[in-house]
This record gives sequence, C-alpha cells and structure tokens, in this order.
Amino acid sequence: MCKVLKLARSGYYAWLNRKLSPRTQENEILSEQIQQIHQGSRQTYGSPRIHAALVAKGFHVGRQRVVRLMAKLGIGARLKRKYKTTTDSEHDLPIRPVAL
Repeated sequence: MCKVLKLARSGYYAWLNRKLSPRTQENEILSEQIQQIHQGSRQTYGSPRIHAALVAKGFHVGRQRVVRLMAKLGIGARLKRKYKTTTDSEHDLPIRPVAL
C-alpha cells in the first residue's frame, strides 16, 4: 500500500502510533457530554440548549462547534408536531341540540 501511495513505511508506522491531537481528544470528551445531555433531556434539546448546558458545566466551547459535533453524532432536537385543526365547522350537517 505504501508503494502505491508513494509513502515511506516509517511515515505510515509513525502515523499509526501517533497520539490523538489535543483538539481531537477534547472533541471526544465534548461528544460524550453532548450525548449525555441529549439523553438526559429525552432528546429534546437542540444545539442552543446543549451549548448552554456545556457552558454551565464549565466547558469553553462555541455553539458552532456544538452544532458540528451534533451533526457528526447524528443527533438533533425532537421537533414538536405542528397543531392541526381537525374540526370542520363549515359543514351543512344538522347540529345536535344541547340537553339541559
């Protein structure tokens, strides 16, 4: 594979054994926290509320980063169903009289 990609074997093994970057490690911690907060809210919190919860916990994180991590995790807020009127008051059917 190294020959096909024209890479040195030593470079491949150096990459393989390299530690994760600090940013990647921080993203993993934040991802775990985001999932916990999301599950704790019964999957109703979106990025603004999750961001506020993370800031309250002491994390220094921007909302766009929370949005990006949530998208990567495939989670989002559960949306409320839109109210739909089911009564048709414009009909020509007889209306039952009210009993007193």
